[in-house]
Amino acid sequence: MSVAKKFLGQTMVYGISTILTRMLNFILTPIFTRTYAAAVYGVFTKMYSWASIINAILAFGMETTYFRYLNKFEDRKQQVYNNSFLVVAFISTLFLVTGLVFTDPITKWLVNNDTANLDDQRRYVQYFIWLLFSDAVCIIPFAKLRADGKPFRYSLIKFLNILTYVSLCLFFIYGIPAIIKHNLPTASFFASWFRAQWVGYVFIANLVASVVTFVLLIPEFLKLQLKFDKAMFMKMLSYSWPILVANLSFIVNENLDKILLDKYSTETQVGIYGAVCKIAIFMSIFNTAFRLGAEPFFFSHAKQENAKHTYANILKYFVIALAILFVALVANIEILKYFISRDSAHIAEYWVGLPAVPYLLLGYVCLGIYMNLSIWYRLSDQTRFGLYISVSGAIITIVLNMVLIPKYSYMGSAWVSMIAYFVMMVLSYVLGQKYYPIPYNFKKISAYLLSSTVIVFSSFFIFDRNIYIGNALLVIFIAVVFYFEKNELRRVLKR
Repeated sequence: MSVAKKFLGQTMVYGISTILTRMLNFILTPIFTRTYAAAVYGVFTKMYSWASIINAILAFGMETTYFRYLNKFEDRKQQVYNNSFLVVAFISTLFLVTGLVFTDPITKWLVNNDTANLDDQRRYVQYFIWLLFSDAVCIIPFAKLRADGKPFRYSLIKFLNILTYVSLCLFFIYGIPAIIKHNLPTASFFASWFRAQWVGYVFIANLVASVVTFVLLIPEFLKLQLKFDKAMFMKMLSYSWPILVANLSFIVNENLDKILLDKYSTETQVGIYGAVCKIAIFMSIFNTAFRLGAEPFFFSHAKQENAKHTYANILKYFVIALAILFVALVANIEILKYFISRDSAHIAEYWVGLPAVPYLLLGYVCLGIYMNLSIWYRLSDQTRFGLYISVSGAIITIVLNMVLIPKYSYMGSAWVSMIAYFVMMVLSYVLGQKYYPIPYNFKKISAYLLSSTVIVFSSFFIFDRNIYIGNALLVIFIAVVFYFEKNELRRVLKR
């Protein structure tokens, strides 16, 4: 039980901190949708979609590679840290210099040569170049905190990052206008440069928060030694580049729909889709918390005799938790939808996108399971399969979005997201059972996943989002799960 306690303990720390930080970020969604029109919010969504893709490139798959090589070279941990950091730092610096030199061409390409608000768009690009650089160089120091078993320090820095971001956003949206309106001290100073409802302030707030994070991680930077082991790097490269492509393909799956919506639809549609995607943030929080706790745990536990049985049990209970959360979110969507409304005069502007939510959530369920299953190719050093699976998902995302978006707009994007993650989940399971078999309880997992899906779509579309019926179905589902798991739960609790 010490192994289970360690895993659950660290995952709970990461989970609680992730929930707190994401919830702080989540409260900004209704504020943003009230402050900015859907078209302006579309700019916000588009910029962060591109940022996610670029960030995956800058990370170069080195986070996962770092964990794996700590496990392989336990006597050379310092060199693994040096190599991992220096690779990311080199790529990030190259990106920074190139981005600043070619800011104008990048800006014109992003706006399709539309000269309207070109100066603002140029500023956005510059902010994001610095933001991405700052975030990238912090990736390996953050990974070191996780590898060293310091979830509290990791969580505290992440919390302070989001607290800084949220505080500055609120100051720009409410604080400065109030100072100017009531002619408080410093009012003349702010009035001389402040622009009401300018979305660029959100990006500035994010950049400042990233700089704060950089400063807080200085103790980890000071542990770095500027020594590069070329022989080890070549081995790490053979492991990391498939991870890079796999991560990039995953980010494409996650964000390309919003980028293609901008190309084939309107910024208003992008804004609506970006807003309703925020309801799925609770599922994303759960997946993120699991990944943060599970990734270092899986690698450190790989040499244990009962490792595969441990992984199998983790997946079963993970799916149970995912399924319950899936049903609970849709059962209470009539409450959650108020987080994405602008005001009484603009309710229809965002709520019209709610039918996309069940499909988005089911996609996140499949993604969470895929993240759990994917440990097989990471542990067996067969990362090329992660590349194959992720590229398959990316191809599905690209092709189907190009086909469906022109006709179905963001609903097509939601369907494609669900299909892509489902295919990736199935491929990972089939290939994993062939090359690194783990004794998963396939029947129970499938039953929980299928029954929760039926309940969700019945609650949303047949019972028309009735909150009482939805929660009644949730209670019944939990009772059924407890009935089938009660004996094993009693054994676990007794131990």
